[in-house]
Amino acid sequence: MKKILNTAEGYVEDMLAGIYAAHGDMVAPVGDQLRCYQTAQKTPGKVAIVTGGGSGHLPLFLGYVGQGMLDGCAVGGVFQSPSAEEIYELTKAVDNGAGVLYLFGNYSGDIMNFEMAGELADMDGIQTVCLVGNDDVASAPKGKESIRRGVAGIFFLYKCAGAKAAELASLDEVKALTEKVGSRVRTMGFAMSPCIIPEVGHPNFTVEADKISIGMGIHGEPGIREEPMLTAAEIAKEAMDAILADMPFAPGEEAAVLINGLGSTPLDELYILYNEVAKILAANKIPVFKVWVGEYATSMEMAGASISVLKLDEEIKALLAKPAHTPFYSNPQL
Repeated sequence: MKKILNTAEGYVEDMLAGIYAAHGDMVAPVGDQLRCYQTAQKTPGKVAIVTGGGSGHLPLFLGYVGQGMLDGCAVGGVFQSPSAEEIYELTKAVDNGAGVLYLFGNYSGDIMNFEMAGELADMDGIQTVCLVGNDDVASAPKGKESIRRGVAGIFFLYKCAGAKAAELASLDEVKALTEKVGSRVRTMGFAMSPCIIPEVGHPNFTVEADKISIGMGIHGEPGIREEPMLTAAEIAKEAMDAILADMPFAPGEEAAVLINGLGSTPLDELYILYNEVAKILAANKIPVFKVWVGEYATSMEMAGASISVLKLDEEIKALLAKPAHTPFYSNPQL
């Protein structure tokens, strides 16, 4: 294992200490709890949005804490859920008096710990609601969306929920908007190599050198199948056929697109992939409002990418256009 670290056991704390040292004007820990990661600024009367999940996915999850997006993130170990106590302490720290939206991926450990934290917060008079991202079309068939994994498409939920909360909307209004966005985003990913968890020291799954895993999850969860390596055009067709079959577009409906690298895929290749996606969208007469290309939800050093498509309406489009600024992401007013 070759990684830039001091010890495998201190990997997460050292990473967080580096972020606080570099971006202390924007984010800070809650007291001495490094894994309770919060924005340095609070807005009285604003719904607070808290996320959380395992490390190893930067900039997911903590990279979206900042102006116009999230208020805090509970940070777990690599590919591990944060604890209920960490989520609870963070909830108390970021509460602005208008309630707290918990927004995270659809994984059992995260669900259990966020629900427990919500029960503790309720005893303190802090209202919380839980929402999960479940955009991965490869993880369950249509009709079983509630058990799908949450992957890179949660970026769109963060962006829109943060923009809605910045308008000082109520907790019910932010929740309803975020549910709407979640119902309109679909993702499919694919992997070409494994990754190494520092404390394990060896790959936690395998992908043969000449194969591609279609639909693999960001922790190495099984995909739909493995097959000989595909061209960019074939990858785009595989993913877009699944996405558009699951979420058809009516004439004139616009899309936003996220092409996400999983950790070691060159940006060159992500743009080659988007070129093929753009051809498919054009052939289906689907106008594109905005495209994001880069690393938004990684899996350590996994080679691969994912394609996320968000179906827009005027409200969602307006929220996407609003400014946001975090240590890892900036969006000027569009």
